[in-house]
Amino acid sequence: MIILPDFDPVALRIGPLALRWYGMAYAAGFIVAWFWGNRRAQEPWRGVTPRRFDDLVTWLILGLVLGGRLGYVLFYNPSYFLAHPADIFKVWQGGMSFHGGAIGVILVLFLFARRYGIPFLTVGDFLVPLVPPGLFFGRLANFVNGELWGRPTDLPIGMVFPNPLAGGVPRHPSQLYEAGLEGVCLFLLLWLYSRKPRRIGSTGGLFLMGYGCFRFLVEFARQPDTQLGYVAFGWLSMGQVLSVPMILVGLWLFLRPSPIQGQ
Repeated sequence: MIILPDFDPVALRIGPLALRWYGMAYAAGFIVAWFWGNRRAQEPWRGVTPRRFDDLVTWLILGLVLGGRLGYVLFYNPSYFLAHPADIFKVWQGGMSFHGGAIGVILVLFLFARRYGIPFLTVGDFLVPLVPPGLFFGRLANFVNGELWGRPTDLPIGMVFPNPLAGGVPRHPSQLYEAGLEGVCLFLLLWLYSRKPRRIGSTGGLFLMGYGCFRFLVEFARQPDTQLGYVAFGWLSMGQVLSVPMILVGLWLFLRPSPIQGQ
């Protein structure tokens, strides 16, 4: 059993400015994505030029933040935010949905592709390998903040989280499971697969399948959201329900016949 220290959610204070772990995780994810995206954009066959990638980053930040926050509000705690609408804007307190962020990103990708005349799936294939580092940092921030903990366990890796709502019992560090699977493993999978030209849409499909499967599995070790519990069949969480369509769409994109990118 490991007792997790009660970390301060504020990583650094500079006068009146407070830098929170959650915000720093988002910043780190965007910085890594920006550097790697610029490197990928140097290869002409990928279909996104360095200049267009710089434009795309602005669109992505908007889609990710708005989609992630609204997704959390609508999918995970609508009754609370209906009663406290001002709290919707307090993103620094946490509360972002990956599935909502994915919807937001898909919408801005569609608008971006239409605006600049680039095929939507080409932009998606370029973008998705840049996502896992952000997922990695985000899950580490969840761990440091002592939130989104796992279900009770008697395994040696069980951790006691300082939040009283965790009950003071050893639990799975499901945040670290997700950091390893959605961050590290998914990154390696997409990086290795996308090193050379592939069928248009297949890289995006691999991302949807990979994330959906990893998230579905980890949810068996993650404590369901208190306000929701199990939402289907008495054993499926909201995260698992939202992951199923991702897996199905990803499988279709990965298997569908399509031209090779850049040919």
